[in-house]
Amino acid sequence: MRYAIISDIHSNLAAFQAVLHDIDERGGVERIWCLGDIVGYGPDPKECIELLRQYEHACIAGNHDWGSLGKIDLNDFNPEAAAACRWTGQQLGSEEVDYLNSLPLTLNEGDFTLAHGSPREPIWEYLLSTYGAQISFNYFQAKFCLIGHSHVPLFFEQLAASGDCFLHEIPPDTPLRLEENRLIINPGSVGQPRDGDPRASYAIYDSAHGVIWHYRVPYEINITQQKMAEHGLPSRLITRLSYGW
Repeated sequence: MRYAIISDIHSNLAAFQAVLHDIDERGGVERIWCLGDIVGYGPDPKECIELLRQYEHACIAGNHDWGSLGKIDLNDFNPEAAAACRWTGQQLGSEEVDYLNSLPLTLNEGDFTLAHGSPREPIWEYLLSTYGAQISFNYFQAKFCLIGHSHVPLFFEQLAASGDCFLHEIPPDTPLRLEENRLIINPGSVGQPRDGDPRASYAIYDSAHGVIWHYRVPYEINITQQKMAEHGLPSRLITRLSYGW
């Protein structure tokens, strides 16, 4: 089977639609794995939830999903993110609220554990260092773990022989082979990349060949930015989309 691995859509409908179109152009997938933060920051929270639910998928909760529901203290967010969460919560209908409330913190899908931040702290932990990754490998039993939250495409590799942990970038359009070593993999963000590349980021897992492919997709950023401005969302959140930070 083929699975699309997406994360951090962040209410960016234009980016999400571009990714879905790219998936279709590459032959499609049977199932989507979404690693949380469907909403937050962007202008189309309801529409992004509705679009995701049209597909066969599994999804877990992210901090912005919970923030928009009031399930975590918005004082833990920076002021702009908190403002976007409050606005997002006002846009959601009962169906969207029920759906977000139903999302688990982690899921197991075959050889994969799905977590938003990390398997140790699914909602909040930013996994960007080998120190944190080394600890996180102790918090899931599957061979591989998929995470989001940092918006940076990367993977951590734990060597089977020694247990040593290494951090790697995920080069686009190059297969990442799933072999002996355990991996923690971040596909990057669909709706708000933070690695200096403003293009939408996602991955496809091909279980028949045991590989993950990472892709970048351009989209009409100005469409999302114009909608954000019309809704009065914070200007810094609008500007950062152009620069991928």
